Amino acid sequence: MANTPLLKVDQVGIQFGGLKAVSGVNVEINKGELIGLIGPNGAGKTTFFNLLTGVYVPTEGNIMFNNDKLNGLPPYQITRKGISRTFQNIRLFGELSVLDNVKVAYHSLAKHSVLSSILRLPVFFKGEKEMEEKALQFLRIFNLDPFKDEKAKNLPYGQQRRLEIARALAAGPDLLLLDEPAAGMNPQETNQLMELIAFVRKEFNLTILLIEHDMSLVMGICERIYVLDHGQLIAHGSPEEIRNNPKVIEAYLGEEVS
Repeated sequence: MANTPLLKVDQVGIQFGGLKAVSGVNVEINKGELIGLIGPNGAGKTTFFNLLTGVYVPTEGNIMFNNDKLNGLPPYQITRKGISRTFQNIRLFGELSVLDNVKVAYHSLAKHSVLSSILRLPVFFKGEKEMEEKALQFLRIFNLDPFKDEKAKNLPYGQQRRLEIARALAAGPDLLLLDEPAAGMNPQETNQLMELIAFVRKEFNLTILLIEHDMSLVMGICERIYVLDHGQLIAHGSPEEIRNNPKVIEAYLGEEVS
């Protein structure tokens, strides 16, 4: 493991009026780790992701990524620094093709200028061709290339999830944030998702932080787990430590955590 964490969250919090949605959270993630973030509904998990990705600006604490401070940076700059995410509710461009949904991610990294696009200069067409070739490579990896011309909204639910992960990876992240990737999946799809997450982690040399309510998935693939409740960190440890932690059991009010 690296001496310096890839991601270091130090006493981070955010307050909306008089409500502290997240308060004093400390998280460290080293390069190559697969870490889980769990907690009851309303614990502040997605708010925490929004802080990491620039949707919200922390009202306290610091977020460091690759030794760069992220506080106050807009989402597109954070994406360029190497953090990409999926969402709890799938946010594909439903009317665009499967291929175009992946190409959208590459446009954020495009090297040709807006002027070259308007004037349709050779550099524009070269850049577009390169993006399409790269997007097709991602679709092949995720077995989505047969559907490249289909509208994204017409894909089955599980394949829409795969497409969203493919699009997030197309931005070339060092850290991938997955927000409830197994939501709405049946047990077979969840098992396939676990295999997919393990594959992309190895194939793309990724660090992954995931929010998930499916405890079998979290306990099955995560090396360490952080637990939030009412916006505060109440536990951190290995899956076995979290499974037997009295505070975690109490927070879930007897819900299964194994």
